[in-house]
Amino acid sequence: MTAFVFCRGHCLGWFPALACLVVAASTLLQPALGADLLTVHLDQAKILKMPERTSTLVVGNPLIADVALQPGGILVVTAKSYGVTNVIALDRTGATLIDQAIQVLGPSDKVVVVYRGIERESYSCMPNCERRITLGDTASYFTANLGQTGNLSSQAQGQQK
Repeated sequence: MTAFVFCRGHCLGWFPALACLVVAASTLLQPALGADLLTVHLDQAKILKMPERTSTLVVGNPLIADVALQPGGILVVTAKSYGVTNVIALDRTGATLIDQAIQVLGPSDKVVVVYRGIERESYSCMPNCERRITLGDTASYFTANLGQTGNLSSQAQGQQK
């Protein structure tokens, strides 16, 4: 990170030193803040190992990420919407074991976004471009894709019976 400090006329001697101090502090704090942040991409999941004593999980905003505790203390974190939330693991006495921040980012695959005026459509292009259900797409496009996906899933389940 680079900071530029400009002074006109008489410049106070402490101002450049203060600016350098602020830049240095923000540079030093940035890795520390990001170190405890679990990053998950939209529509994907990550796995965390929970302490053996975990008995309760609390999610700050389940619309952003969802969690499920599996046998053996394996926590599955599923990204659902953009944003930052947290998960807190408590033991039977209510003591906090873990307070983990979770950041949900956009899709990690190659996505092409097409704008037709204010209408937005998303396509997953790995290796060929196909329609993709993505938050933020125009309601009609999103609903049509979701309906087709639901119908396909229902038909597939009906064929298995």
